[in-house]
Amino acid sequence: MSRFAIDSYSFIVGFIAASIFWLLVSRARPLWAELVAGIKEQREIAQTRKSSTVEENHRRITLRRAQGMHLAAPLFSLDEIILEPLLIAPPQIVQPGTPPKFEDVVSQTLPYLPMWPEIAASYHAQTITLSQSLSGNANIAIIGQPGVGKTVALAHLASLAANRSEKLEKLKDAVPFLYHVANLKLPLSDPKKDILMPLIDAASENAPLMDVSRLPNFFETAFKSGDALLLIDGFDEVTPESQQLITDYFKIIIQAYPKTRIVTTGAPEYLDGLVMLGFTPLTLMTWSQRENQKFIDRWGELWSQTVAMEAWAQTGPEQVDPLLLNVWLGADNANLSPLELTLKAWGAYAGDSLGPHVLEAIATHIRRIAPTNTPLAALETLAMQVMVNAQPIFDPRVARAWVKSFEVVEEAAPVDAAETPAEETATEEKPEDTKQKGKKVEKVSTPTSGLLGKMASSGLLVVYPNNKMRFTHSVFAGFLAGRALMNFKAEETILNQADWSGKYLAMRYFAAHGDASKLVQSLMEYSRLPMHRPLFAAARWLRDAPRNAPWRGKLFGTLAAIMQTEGLPLNLRGQAMAAFVVSNDPSATTLFRQFATTLSFELVHLAVLGAGAMRDAKSLEPLERALQAPSMAVRRAACMALVSIGTNDALETVAHTLLNGDEDIRRAAAEALANDPHEGYAMLRDGVTIDDILLRRAVAYGLSRVNEDWAIDTLRKIQIDDKEWVVRNAATEVLDSKTSAGSLAPHKLKAPSESPWLIEFAAKQGMGISPGVPATDILLLALKSEDAETRIAALPYLKYTPNEGVIAQLYAAMYKEDDHELREAAYNILWEMGASGVKLPHPSQYGFG
Repeated sequence: MSRFAIDSYSFIVGFIAASIFWLLVSRARPLWAELVAGIKEQREIAQTRKSSTVEENHRRITLRRAQGMHLAAPLFSLDEIILEPLLIAPPQIVQPGTPPKFEDVVSQTLPYLPMWPEIAASYHAQTITLSQSLSGNANIAIIGQPGVGKTVALAHLASLAANRSEKLEKLKDAVPFLYHVANLKLPLSDPKKDILMPLIDAASENAPLMDVSRLPNFFETAFKSGDALLLIDGFDEVTPESQQLITDYFKIIIQAYPKTRIVTTGAPEYLDGLVMLGFTPLTLMTWSQRENQKFIDRWGELWSQTVAMEAWAQTGPEQVDPLLLNVWLGADNANLSPLELTLKAWGAYAGDSLGPHVLEAIATHIRRIAPTNTPLAALETLAMQVMVNAQPIFDPRVARAWVKSFEVVEEAAPVDAAETPAEETATEEKPEDTKQKGKKVEKVSTPTSGLLGKMASSGLLVVYPNNKMRFTHSVFAGFLAGRALMNFKAEETILNQADWSGKYLAMRYFAAHGDASKLVQSLMEYSRLPMHRPLFAAARWLRDAPRNAPWRGKLFGTLAAIMQTEGLPLNLRGQAMAAFVVSNDPSATTLFRQFATTLSFELVHLAVLGAGAMRDAKSLEPLERALQAPSMAVRRAACMALVSIGTNDALETVAHTLLNGDEDIRRAAAEALANDPHEGYAMLRDGVTIDDILLRRAVAYGLSRVNEDWAIDTLRKIQIDDKEWVVRNAATEVLDSKTSAGSLAPHKLKAPSESPWLIEFAAKQGMGISPGVPATDILLLALKSEDAETRIAALPYLKYTPNEGVIAQLYAAMYKEDDHELREAAYNILWEMGASGVKLPHPSQYGFG
């Protein structure tokens, strides 16, 4: 057995050394942790700096793109010329057990007409800004007719986000990702891995070279964190097949990155798949006469300050006084889209207009941006082929054949066949004799570098990567295609296509130039309840079509029949009224005056609104009688119409009503007067000082519709100083409504299993709601409930289960004459379903209609 001797001195020294060592280690541990943390922090700062640089570059590039995404971009930046885009406030979602949101009298009186915003513009219906629309949690489709400004609305939203505008409130730090559908390479090759690659590839085209490799990490971070604001333009321009690819992609994005906010554009009639994905369609408000004049004045100021100062303008013809131009421009612009008014103003100030008609304004601009010495037939042929082949985004390699006959033939110098480059020899087909020495060789340049290239350089076409092209605006393509159809007789081919916006644009402009009798007859035969979409599409042709067109009378007769049919929803009959108004046909005013004398309150209601929208001064007598009607809706409509007409006699009638009417009609008169910024505002100012409780209360509601600082100040003074609590309460109510305008923004529906009112209703029926399971049976029971709020609250849920049983019950609700509010709400849900691609059978299949 071994024996070990321990030296006491060595032991003590070793013990002390070890103790000191571990003491130092324990003391150094915090320093070491701090050192590690410091290194980690420096790494994170460096990474953040890299990401921040990429983000700031991306914001700057997006802002630059957005500022150029409007028709007059060659002249002005977007922020210089834009009038803030506004959206029509959507119908409120009813939640049983909660108080309804404030709604003004005008919006209560007007039918909800998302496909005809011209009526809402005439009466200044309640609106929300783009920023307010995003204060909810819903994805949005901005809808409207071509030329109303949907692209500009997206560009404005992108500019706000790029600048971190305070207007966006909670979304002020959102990162905007703004692209056209033509930028996206779809479908995905691998939906599980390459979700963001279409967006990254699109961004790479304009990103700085140093940022390209960093884009994937930047995109992934933005979408995962919920900071991404995805703005996709052009959804309204493409065919249903292309729309399906995009909605499939949206679905993948929403599943992978549920916090992402998406805003896209849409046509009111064709929202293929969007509604079923939870998108809320919001209509872009077109411009009223007031906005038209504001835009014309702004255009004149900018032109005088910038364009008129250019050297070419100074040496050209003498400039016309802007005041004279503005008076001329303001005289006849009813129901023009923002695009049309822009072109009209541009032609007037540039002095190159072909004529006063809106069609001539479009033709002027096409001539302005078309390549020099390019025959109009070449442009028309290309546009017609785009429409006939249903390829709004087309491949230039295919388009070469479409315009080949219009290519300029250039004669080259004599060359030896032996000296001809191999590529040229291989790609050109030459007759045998042209290959002989000493013979001239005719070389036809390809359209990508020839005619199509010239169109792209001039601004008529837009070029995208991956061999894609499109017309710079769908209206130009439709206008040119419509003219071409007169010679090529391809109307039937287009008519037989699936519904998409380009198809109807081409037919619309064909109807403006040729005889569209066969097209109108076919559309009227296709048209049926509950939507009558083909009929109302054709009704938009009336404004520009010749007054002696043989099909006008029959179309007017069908519209009049719909307007008179009792039992149909007012929102459907109102579309017929709107079609008459937008047609600008003098016979429409006569028809409205006749309808205003009937015994049907709903027909009188619509006729009165129509007469007011057309500013028919001859309607004063029937409108004055309407003020005494038993129907409150008719009386309100009469007040609104009289203010819209705006003559001295009409305004005096409204003033008399404000002073002497009952409580409800006084409020209607006051709110209607808010639509007149001159005499109406003056009456409201004076009304505050009059010793009449009902008058001052009505004036408080009227001031709620005046978007001026003085109106807010007056309401605050009333809220504090008025001696009557009824008046003070009215002022408080409308001030609260102004501060909570964002509450009108759409929100995602709660799941049925999380909806308090539905859970309570199911419990009363002795039923339960399981998470993740459709509650269709319970919702159908709620639709038949005795409680009005419960019936209306069930409707938005039912559109997501569009089976035969649901559609039958929606029709039953739509034809429920004793419940006006339910009838209109049911029709709105059916409209959303139909626009999203659901095939709606004729109501007669279920015993209605």
